Amino acid sequence: MKKLPRLQTRIILLVCSLVTACLLVTGFLISRVMKADIHSQTGNQALGVARQVAFDPLVAQALKLGRDDGRVQAFASRCMAAAKVDFIVVFDMAGIRWSHRDPEKVGQHVVGGDEAAVLAGSEYTSVAEGTLGSSVRAFTPVYDEKGKQVGAVLVGILMTQVDKLQRQIDLIIVMITLLGLTFGIGGALLLASNVKKTLFGLEPEEIAKLLEERSAMLQSVREGIVAVDRGGHISLINDVGRHMLGVPVAEKMLLGKLVSEVVPNSRLVEVMQSGKLEFDQEQNIFGTSVLTSRVPLVVNGKTVGAIATFRDKTEVKRLAEELTGVRMYVEALRSQAHEFMNRLHVILGLVRLECYDQLAAYINQIAFDHQTEVDFVSRRIKDPVIAGFILSKLSLAREKSIPMQLTENSCLPGPKQTDMSHELVTIIGNLVENAFDALAQAALREVTLHIFYEAEKLTISVSDTGPGISGELAATLFECGVSTKAVNRGIGLSLVKRSVERLSGTVTYTSNTAQGTVFTVTVPYESKVILC
Repeated sequence: MKKLPRLQTRIILLVCSLVTACLLVTGFLISRVMKADIHSQTGNQALGVARQVAFDPLVAQALKLGRDDGRVQAFASRCMAAAKVDFIVVFDMAGIRWSHRDPEKVGQHVVGGDEAAVLAGSEYTSVAEGTLGSSVRAFTPVYDEKGKQVGAVLVGILMTQVDKLQRQIDLIIVMITLLGLTFGIGGALLLASNVKKTLFGLEPEEIAKLLEERSAMLQSVREGIVAVDRGGHISLINDVGRHMLGVPVAEKMLLGKLVSEVVPNSRLVEVMQSGKLEFDQEQNIFGTSVLTSRVPLVVNGKTVGAIATFRDKTEVKRLAEELTGVRMYVEALRSQAHEFMNRLHVILGLVRLECYDQLAAYINQIAFDHQTEVDFVSRRIKDPVIAGFILSKLSLAREKSIPMQLTENSCLPGPKQTDMSHELVTIIGNLVENAFDALAQAALREVTLHIFYEAEKLTISVSDTGPGISGELAATLFECGVSTKAVNRGIGLSLVKRSVERLSGTVTYTSNTAQGTVFTVTVPYESKVILC
């Protein structure tokens, strides 16, 4: 597709074209009108001189008597010089000249072929070719004192004089046109520059693209957005905002409405008037608790509106727990508390039944099992945080009736940097949770955790006997929101990948329908001297 000229160029070309066309048409019309006016004025001038000559008694008397003693020629010459015309011809009813610019032409017949009408008593002007060339000619009949026509007067102005005057006027018109064109081009440049400055140097296509991108961005964010203008009317609202506000109508129907009519407690008008910013304020909107931020919109030092963003507080809390790993710790504590309560119920039942021997045996057994498990884990895992977390996951696995084991050759030395434990909790916790979820419908249910340290490298492997991962999910498995589970799931593996990247490590997996899935994480790990 051929690229269009820039907007500034298009404006300049358009304005210059319009100005040029207007000036050319105007100049042409003025030239035509002036030409006709010059012909008319020249004819009127010649006609006026012809009348003066025709009304002079000397001319009428000479033509009446039919005798020419040279006085008519002398009189015509004086009048021609005084009136600044090119020639004055007095002729009788036979068309014979009594005067002429060239005395030798006196006594000859008038030339031009346009004199017949004046001999019939008409007064007029014409353009004809005479002995001196083409000229504007004025004819006036001459009458004696009784009103009888005795001849006529012809006054002429050569077309060379008329054309010279026309050229002078055309030159003035051309100069004015060029001056107007210069101002037009200057105005076009100024207008184009001003328009470009107003549009921040952007082309129409770029502006359209920006608007499309802005609309796409507004509709893609998960926060509700509402903006108002200086009068408190809604100027922008995205789909999430409409849904959270419980407004079923289309966006176009909301634009221009007072925000107080749609969201009575939005506080946007107050923020706009005060100019104060409000961030992460809790607010109840139609029964939903949201976190909202309100900011006045300031352009060139003037407040032109305000904008608010808001999000469901429950959703924010859930995401915060996912991102910080708090949910992992909460789940671990909950599973341990649940297992502990189950054992307390058994102990309470045995006490009420007064089965003290069985009670002692039960307590000894659970103490032995617990201590054995603690000793097994603590000998292999020297980081207390990770060891406690793994114990809680083993407890959760028993609660879910899923066999889970930490491999015999697992080894995790104590870390030099304790803040690394949080990232490892996120990695192990989410991989184990995914393994539990994968076994929900599996016939064979088993999870194996392997942690091994060697040569400043830590390898974490979590395997399950689930149905495996489908090929459709392979390319986007570690993206946020990708899951085969319910809505608002699919964040676990993205958190794993994020933590692995923070630790400058790698995460890979192998999967098939026969053997399940194995996730393997490898990260750099600086340990204390204490080894497994």
